[in-house]
Amino acid sequence: MKWYEEEVKRLESEIAGLNHEPGLIFYGSSSIRLWETLEEDFKEYIPMNIGFGGSTLAACSWYFERVFANLCPSSIIVYAGDNDLGDGRNPEEVLLFFNELIRFVQNRFGDIPLGFISIKPSIKRWDLVDKIKHTNQLIEAVIKKAGGNVFYINIFDSMTDKKGYPKGEFLEPDGLHINGKGYELWKKIILNQIAEENIKLLKAS
Repeated sequence: MKWYEEEVKRLESEIAGLNHEPGLIFYGSSSIRLWETLEEDFKEYIPMNIGFGGSTLAACSWYFERVFANLCPSSIIVYAGDNDLGDGRNPEEVLLFFNELIRFVQNRFGDIPLGFISIKPSIKRWDLVDKIKHTNQLIEAVIKKAGGNVFYINIFDSMTDKKGYPKGEFLEPDGLHINGKGYELWKKIILNQIAEENIKLLKAS
C-alpha cells in the first residue's frame, strides 16, 4: 500500500487545514478525486472530496482509520472497486473489502448514511464487464440484506446503451475516466435517490 502514501499525506494536510466540519464525505478512487464540481454539486450537504488516485477498495479500507482520524462526517458516499478488478482481484475479494469498510464506518461513526456507487462500465475495461457486473450484484445483495442506512447507487445501467455497452459520451477519451457529462449524470442519480428514498443527509444551515 506504500504507493498511496503521498496521496494520503495530501489528504491529511487538506483535512488538517479545514476551518469547518464537512457533512457529506465522498471517499474512493480517481472517479471521486477528479470530480472537480463535487463541492458545488452537493453544497447543501457541506461536502468534501477525499478521493485518492488509483485507490482500490482494499486501500480505502487500509487507510480508513488514518484518513478519517480527524473527520466526523454525518454521511459518506464511496466509489471504489474498479481498480481492484483491474489489478486482478476477483469479485468475492472485492466484496470482502467492501464488508470490511462497512464495519470500519459503523464502528467509528455508528449507523450514518453510507452510499456505495456501483462500479462503472468503461470501454477500457470492457474485458472485465462480467466481473464488474458480478461484483455490483454481490455488493447490492449485501446492502439489501444489511438494511439500515447503507444504500446502493446504481450508475451502471444509465452509463450503458441498449446492448449493454458503455456510452462513450460519459467517458474521457481514455475510455476509463468520467467526463463532465458523466459527472452530471452521477450527480442527478445520487440526488434523485437521496430524495426518492428519503435518505437523511445533514444539510447546511
